[in-house]
Amino acid sequence: MELSISEKKKAKKVRKRENLTFSILNYTFFFLITLICAYPFYYLIINSISNNELSALGQIRFFPQEIHFENYSQVLQLKGLPLAATVSVARTVIGTAASVLASAFLGFMFTQEKMWKRKFWYRFVVITMYFNAGLIPLFITMKTLGLTNNFWVYILPAVVQPFNIILVKTYIESIPKSLQEAAEMDGAGIIQVFFRVILPNCTPILATVAIFSAVGQWNSFQDTLIYITDQSLYSLQYLLYTYINQANSLAQMVKNTSGSLSSIASAATTQTPTSIRMTVSVIVVLPIMFIYPLFQKYFVKGIMLGAVKG
Repeated sequence: MELSISEKKKAKKVRKRENLTFSILNYTFFFLITLICAYPFYYLIINSISNNELSALGQIRFFPQEIHFENYSQVLQLKGLPLAATVSVARTVIGTAASVLASAFLGFMFTQEKMWKRKFWYRFVVITMYFNAGLIPLFITMKTLGLTNNFWVYILPAVVQPFNIILVKTYIESIPKSLQEAAEMDGAGIIQVFFRVILPNCTPILATVAIFSAVGQWNSFQDTLIYITDQSLYSLQYLLYTYINQANSLAQMVKNTSGSLSSIASAATTQTPTSIRMTVSVIVVLPIMFIYPLFQKYFVKGIMLGAVKG
């Protein structure tokens, strides 16, 4: 039985009302999720530029108070900061490029049925995700290879990443084999196929691997702590890490050497352990926050297509 015109209009209004309600709830939900994700970064920033005494007392929660940039001025005057920043940028750029290229090539080779003992080598690489020799054997190995107090200790151990290789391999398996077969019929060798056919079609997954590698390289300071004693090779993260560890003693020293009146006058800008932690966190996090949006569309697509299918 067909609905009358009035009933159709009424049903249409009900659907519109339901769609509007869903849209409002949907946007409200994701807006709240966005706030929850963004608030920690906002909290770091407002505490790093607000009155340091109020920040130390936990009174800066939503809006900055008595804005100043003395914290950044003092942190940026740290001895060795420009050199440490150069080391961190260099290790991030070189390490990311090497890891992306190695992951792409190994992921491609593990899809080639003509590769000698392909399954054995693939499992040999993957099994390293589950087993680790430990810190002492690793240190002895690096020392034996002459990599202690050497810039390449930042790069070489992180070149082969099993997880990234798995992502790239799974993604390449989704590329039609006819492309490679056509290139081989035209006389292309395995290297030419990789650089001219496979690599140009792997932009999403390579961007994903690049983000993983860059974030790992940029944030790492443990390797400096373990392998490096030469101050000219200190990374930015390690330098700031040592600065944070000295925060309590630095703050106490400032309090002890300041007169009562001058101390009260400069309390708003005198560094505290809290202000140092906030400022250092912002300096370390900001570069990644600016880089990630550039690769975001590739990142999502790469993760979806490169995921291991059941």
